[in-house]
Amino acid sequence: MKITRAQIYLCEIDGRRPLILRLWTDDGTQGLGEAALAYGIGATGAVAVIEEMLRRIVLGRNAHDVEPIWSDLYDHTFWAKGGGPIIYAAISAIETALWDIKGRALGVPVYQLLGGAYRHDVRCYANGWSFRAVTPEETARATEMPLKAGYDALKFYPLATPIRNHPNGIFAHVSRREFDRDFEDLAVARVKAVRDAVGPKVELMVDMSAELTTDAILRLGRRLEEFDLTFFEEPVDPFDPEGIKSVADGLRIPIAAGERLYTRYGFRRLFELRAVAIVQPDIGIVGGMMETKKIAAIAEMYNMRVQPHLCAGPVATAAALQLDACIPNFLIQELYPFRVPEHFDLVDAPLEPQVRNGRVAIPQRPGLGVDLVEDRVAPFLRADISLGDL
Repeated sequence: MKITRAQIYLCEIDGRRPLILRLWTDDGTQGLGEAALAYGIGATGAVAVIEEMLRRIVLGRNAHDVEPIWSDLYDHTFWAKGGGPIIYAAISAIETALWDIKGRALGVPVYQLLGGAYRHDVRCYANGWSFRAVTPEETARATEMPLKAGYDALKFYPLATPIRNHPNGIFAHVSRREFDRDFEDLAVARVKAVRDAVGPKVELMVDMSAELTTDAILRLGRRLEEFDLTFFEEPVDPFDPEGIKSVADGLRIPIAAGERLYTRYGFRRLFELRAVAIVQPDIGIVGGMMETKKIAAIAEMYNMRVQPHLCAGPVATAAALQLDACIPNFLIQELYPFRVPEHFDLVDAPLEPQVRNGRVAIPQRPGLGVDLVEDRVAPFLRADISLGDL
């Protein structure tokens, strides 16, 4: 099964930019992958990197050689060693598309290729419901939407400042780690308001987005301990694993981190320090599905659980669900269930609308379990490359 063609789509929808790759083999089998750079800056760069990788290393290869191709991308791009989000998002998209091809060719879901299912549905938590709420009272009222949809686990951003009346409901992070007592009090008030609104049985998680210094986050974290948080995410800069460890040692809240780390090598120091209770690799940015599976296996050895990070498009969601099925130390899956329909309609069977009572079934179709909807993705085509073009 020779890889003969590729299409790259950069979808501009409601402030997000899902970057989807489709590969073809010479027998017509297709496979989808996603580079999880739908927010922030970097998606345009990843388009160029994916195209160069395809032209120089991937096209013409046997699509079944998933790990050999990954190894060549790691060894022969030069910048992958010690690399960051752009290059690993590109590798992740290619690797995921190869697993999708293999699953479709063999007629099985991808999880069957990665060891089989420990579970056939997964529990999810809702993210993205709080992005327009500024005051504690608005944040408390915003919980009505995910609770009405059946979610019993919610995550939000107490340090974020939503931009009033922004059409895409975005928020600003703390700048330069500058932080005063009034803003700290507001963050605490937001968490208290949410806990009071949802009651004691709903699980709450807070994401600090690496916005503060270690001393400031410890002080804030101690004030949040009373609210029974499931985890305290990315408390300090991901380049400072020792700082994350000091926060873990200083708080009675489980620490989670990993969305801005790449490959098992990037997670090594977190493991060595036992700095987190929960690791959060993002399949679409960490190096792909097998790389996430390897990170989860190391985490299991250290008695840590895995909560795959997810903040991209519907292909990334489908990949995450396949991996969730076959990770023994899986905790819960992040979802953004309240985006606009145009976001989900890029594929024929989006998973977010299928969630019921906070759970969603693992797709059983071959491969990742989704196909692109041609008329939805066509306007976003950025590159169409064939082996004959080389």
